[in-house]
Amino acid sequence: MDFNLPKGLVDYLAELDRFIETEIKPLEEQDDNIRFFDHRREHSRTDWDKGGLPRQEWELLLRESRRRADKAGHFRFALAKELGGSARDVGCGPNLAMAVIREHFAAKGLGLHNDLQNEHSIVGNSIGAQLMWNYGTDAQKAEWMDDLAAGKRGFAFGITEPKHGSDATHMETVAVRDGDHWIIDGEKTWNSGIHHASHDMVMARTSGKAGDGHGITAFLVPANAPGFTIEEYLWTFNMPTDHAHVTLKGVRVPHSSIFGGEGRGLMVVQHFFNENRIRQAASSLGAAQFCVNESVKYANVRAPFGKKLASNQAIQFPLVELQTQCEMVRALIHKTAWIMDTVGNFQASDKVSMCNYWANRLCCEAADRAMQVHGGLGYSRHKPFEHIYRHHRRYRITEGAEEIQMRRVAGYMFGFMEQKAPKGVVE
Repeated sequence: MDFNLPKGLVDYLAELDRFIETEIKPLEEQDDNIRFFDHRREHSRTDWDKGGLPRQEWELLLRESRRRADKAGHFRFALAKELGGSARDVGCGPNLAMAVIREHFAAKGLGLHNDLQNEHSIVGNSIGAQLMWNYGTDAQKAEWMDDLAAGKRGFAFGITEPKHGSDATHMETVAVRDGDHWIIDGEKTWNSGIHHASHDMVMARTSGKAGDGHGITAFLVPANAPGFTIEEYLWTFNMPTDHAHVTLKGVRVPHSSIFGGEGRGLMVVQHFFNENRIRQAASSLGAAQFCVNESVKYANVRAPFGKKLASNQAIQFPLVELQTQCEMVRALIHKTAWIMDTVGNFQASDKVSMCNYWANRLCCEAADRAMQVHGGLGYSRHKPFEHIYRHHRRYRITEGAEEIQMRRVAGYMFGFMEQKAPKGVVE
């Protein structure tokens, strides 16, 4: 067994660091762009007078950083070789490489290189591009693929409903065929990214019954279609928001708008869940490590009552426990990502769930502890810990709440689950 990272990947991390220092950091600091990352960050990012949406200046800055990263050959790293992606050989599979990169970035703290509040990164996660590459028709690829790969365009995701979240197979949005068209009725909530997307990937039941994995179809619905209405944007623990409540009343779309095949929509979203979850876990691990590192630094310089905080076991022991968990979760994430690369994405579903729920919880605990170690300064917005806590607290709910992740692990442990792939997926 060799636990060392491949030299190619280590060298690439160094290359990314150089790119951040020469291209991204100067952009972050010019024209007071640092306002999006310092104590003014939430206000600077949020257009309070437009439903709490992201400010245009903020999103234009993110777009420019992606453009520079794409020009330098970094943004498409995770995509197929044909799209300008993983032709770069770093000596390991893409799941392990992306997990290491995501942790590396998050461990640097807040910055334009990687802002998880909206899944921005100079090495793109690019889920829309991956979905289009694997499930799009030739006509859909011709229209979308280039812009998706470059991060210039995206579609929103309409899956969750007011009455159905983790129980997505019970969704009440339906689509009925009418000749060469489909008529969609229903509503979606937490419909992220719809504020600037031209299309919404709407999941609707077209056959079967509630609870069936098959019979749900994904439609690429134009956001300006008659009957498609954005009712409101839901304000969250961490602002700005792009999470909309959407209603669809008699929305008519052509049969060609089906994405991934009729009745197979659930497979579209499930297919990359494991990849997303292991990357999310790695990001939470990196943010947790940042919180621990910053706390250790502060404890070594802060000296109340004439002695350093670091000399107190009440400070040492909680940080020791967090560091121990970081080391253990890191080993499990690397192992799990390696299994996914060598055997298949669904051969480690239980371990993916372990990594995901534990790393997300760990990050929240580390951010909370960092606030405590830093005292009043840690509670203020002049340190990033409150921002990290508020963002990563979301991860304990989204993409499968931690209870759902634990349920999956229990399913494998106690024999309740026989199939490796999630419901709706045909391997």
